[in-house]
Amino acid sequence: MFVALIMSLSAVHGTLSSLKSCQADIGTGMDIVTDVAMDLAETQGKCNAMEAMILECAKLDREINYFVDVVQQVTAEVRAQPEAMFSLSAKVKEQFTERIARLSDADLHGHQKVVAFKESIKNSSKQANQESAENIEELDEDIAVTQSQVNFTCPLTQVEMVNPVKNKKCNHHYDEAAILGLIKTRHSQKKKCRCPVVGCGNTDVKESDLIPDQMLRRRIQSQKRQNKRT
Repeated sequence: MFVALIMSLSAVHGTLSSLKSCQADIGTGMDIVTDVAMDLAETQGKCNAMEAMILECAKLDREINYFVDVVQQVTAEVRAQPEAMFSLSAKVKEQFTERIARLSDADLHGHQKVVAFKESIKNSSKQANQESAENIEELDEDIAVTQSQVNFTCPLTQVEMVNPVKNKKCNHHYDEAAILGLIKTRHSQKKKCRCPVVGCGNTDVKESDLIPDQMLRRRIQSQKRQNKRT
């Protein structure tokens, strides 16, 4: 029975790993949807279909999170009571159904990437309106280069950001991988994570405070393309 238990749990962990990989693909898909929606907002002003699509992605992402949580809880019980293995599937189904029933529209609209989507669309529409209403003053080339370096450089890595995120508390930007790594390190030391921007008074940066900044990411990518042409 012990061998069967180990084999069963191993299969479960394999399935969870596959789901987490799928979840990463969903996140990438949501970024693509946001990019397309920003293009539509700039040219047409409307992107209702894109919003419906990203909400569906958010729902799927939440469902995977719930399923993984439930399976991990139930398998922990099985380790303590091996005989519970025979009811594992039924327990997972029951608890997962309960969690899904509590999933609300507010939960979906509060999803990190949905929040980022809405902010990106708002900024794109605002920018498009400004550009059509008035002429944009040309900046001195040297000042523009300096400004872009300041905006695009991560305060942690001191190199150009790949996936910039904005801290909604202090409005500072960091590369996603760098700030998440710092938060994890500080938490492992049982310490709070201070904002790495010099002079910032934010002494407790949390993952929940970070919002992907798709507009800035597009600007970085655009500059890279221009640099290649020149």
